[in-house]
Amino acid sequence: MDGFSRRNALKVGGALGAVGALATVAPARAVPWTWSPDGSVAGGGEGADPMTVWDPESDQLVASLIDRGEVPAINALLRTWTRNSQPLPDGLPADLRDFIEYNRQLPAWADQGKLTTAIEFNKKRGLYLGVLYGLASGMMSTVIPKEAKAVYYSKGGQDLKDRISKTAKLGYDIGSNNAYAPDGEMIVTCVKTRLAHSGVRHLLPQSPHWVSSADEQIPISQQDMMVTWHSLPTTVMRHLTAWRVPIPVHESEAFLHSWQVCAHMLGIRDEYIPNSWDQANAQAAQTLDPVVAATPEGIKLADRLLHLGNNLDLAVLSKGVLGAFTRFILGDRLADDLQIAREPVWETLLDVSWGPFVAVREGLLPIVPLAPDAYWLFDEFLRQFALVYLSELRMPLNIEIPTMNRDMNVPPK
Repeated sequence: MDGFSRRNALKVGGALGAVGALATVAPARAVPWTWSPDGSVAGGGEGADPMTVWDPESDQLVASLIDRGEVPAINALLRTWTRNSQPLPDGLPADLRDFIEYNRQLPAWADQGKLTTAIEFNKKRGLYLGVLYGLASGMMSTVIPKEAKAVYYSKGGQDLKDRISKTAKLGYDIGSNNAYAPDGEMIVTCVKTRLAHSGVRHLLPQSPHWVSSADEQIPISQQDMMVTWHSLPTTVMRHLTAWRVPIPVHESEAFLHSWQVCAHMLGIRDEYIPNSWDQANAQAAQTLDPVVAATPEGIKLADRLLHLGNNLDLAVLSKGVLGAFTRFILGDRLADDLQIAREPVWETLLDVSWGPFVAVREGLLPIVPLAPDAYWLFDEFLRQFALVYLSELRMPLNIEIPTMNRDMNVPPK
């Protein structure tokens, strides 16, 4: 069977399996799904509730690989595949090779001009983006209940800091100068993440700990993936807008486009990918905003994330300072729910001086309207956080297909 036919067979078989499961696995939805696919990059679609849709092509393939016992050898081979245009290693199963070769291609609607502009945007806003990906988006993941539970009870929950770093790798890779270029890593990261998600979908329903805590029977639906997606670009742009960072329209659109391509590469259907910021915010208001809440699993994940500067002589990145900045970004309700301690000095400084600091940094105010020490502290915080964030992600991070769930008898790292 050639690659095209094999892919179609996977699609048909996976789709039939997904449809047959809908009646028993679809969880109750608090808010009816009303977002129209007319507002997507596809310009239309079936309009199916994304809570009842997963990734059948990838899911059936990965379930087969796990059941065949081939995943350890596959993971070892794929560790050598790191660059977008790099040939796949010899020895991969034919069905996996066909899947990757097809799904490593950018969508036909990808705009190379916008992707180039996005690189310039990332260069200019790099310090803000590092903090927002790490704290706004990273912490947001701890208050998305389904995501927090899936992370905590899957194999990734064994080493929480490593798992958080792998999630943050999307933000790092998409912000690099060669993200989608032949020598970049973004395509590889997306495809490997897609395969890892399918592994989690196959394995987590076998975990009694996850089953007893979850309100669904299959994790990581298309809606769950879009909720996580909104915790990245949509959340970042909301904060940049709130901070009044001046961003030209063409750069804002290019930044969104780079993340639209990312969504497609992660296996999200084009009919669920918003075609504009207005549509992104409308979808997030229906999918992300109503669900954010702390859970016992999320509290533990948040505590690990606040230890980013551990074992480093960086006073500006202490747990207290990171906690204060997290409270500033997420708000008091979520920070209290995550059991993040208050830091009155830093909290007051952020509330009073962050806006003027951004204005000075962006050249909107010619005179520093705050104490020089406060300006230095904020600038040093951005600089040190970016350095630590980047150093964490420059370490070898192998995104792999899991073969087991977390061993709950072993304390997490």
